[in-house]
Amino acid sequence: MKLMDKVYILHHIREDDEYGDDAKLIGVYQSEDAARLAICRLKDSPGFRDHPKGFGIDEYYLDRDNWGEGFETTGEK
Repeated sequence: MKLMDKVYILHHIREDDEYGDDAKLIGVYQSEDAARLAICRLKDSPGFRDHPKGFGIDEYYLDRDNWGEGFETTGEK
């Protein structure tokens, strides 16, 4: 693979008022189309069918920092 190769990360997040967000990494795909096909396969499965808007696809480059800003902790210490 070349330095600029991309992958597509498919995830699902279910927002829950009582327990907070429930995030799942579903898979890593070589194309956006392959990630979209995975959504088609999964969208009628238990849990996913109740939260169809929870799917998301993010594009990442390989061999590159994809998060470089750092982060802050919120809440009580």
